[in-house]
Amino acid sequence: PDWVHGSQWRSHKKLNEIIYLTKHLLRHSVVFDKSITGHQFFILTLTARLTVSPSSSQFFKGDFVSLSCEEDDSSAGWTLRRNTNIGNSAQCGDGWGKLAGSSCNISYIIPSDSGVYWCESREGPISNMVNLTVTGGSVILQSPVLPVMEGDDVTLLCKTKTTPSNLPAAFYKDGSLIRKQSTGHMTIQHVSRSDEGLYKCDISGHGESPSSWITVTGDTLTCLCFCSFQHSQCDDNLMTVFALF
Repeated sequence: PDWVHGSQWRSHKKLNEIIYLTKHLLRHSVVFDKSITGHQFFILTLTARLTVSPSSSQFFKGDFVSLSCEEDDSSAGWTLRRNTNIGNSAQCGDGWGKLAGSSCNISYIIPSDSGVYWCESREGPISNMVNLTVTGGSVILQSPVLPVMEGDDVTLLCKTKTTPSNLPAAFYKDGSLIRKQSTGHMTIQHVSRSDEGLYKCDISGHGESPSSWITVTGDTLTCLCFCSFQHSQCDDNLMTVFALF
């Protein structure tokens, strides 16, 4: 991410502080002190993610939705929070949702539940954020709620609330018509970064769905941090952190 790229430190002591913050506050997995051509580096990968079931970023008013936080370190504990137009950082069970084991269930979702959802551990770090849209209308676009990998095929479904989901539909990206499909399904094959954007659909006689953003990503986010090797140690050398996608 932008906040990582180009960050610089000038001491090995500072590097140790970064590792501590990363491992104990951000709850990333850390591999440190490997050597390649004189460089010392460590690798960070995200270990927690918020999942949504059914897997969609849009829902009809009255749908059942279950959210759960999957973590490699289950001892960290987690709290599901959200930001909506009617409240900030409210946790599951505090006026919305019901805890059920490791999940948070919303038995009857309503438009005011639209917003951004995420998980926090006891130390405060967050998982990926998920944007959910709830409509009182009659059409939704079922699209991936999590980022999709480059090269994968992605299927979008234009769905009505009261009629079969195989009605002819028109699909739009960033406000422009992509294509019309007779079955209400559209598959984007071998997605690339150029397929990122704001998608919606329309079913004649029923209406238009809200818009949802689709994110396309490369391999799992890895942050490679390394020291230049003017000397055999990193103590006095400039260290730069890069985000690799």
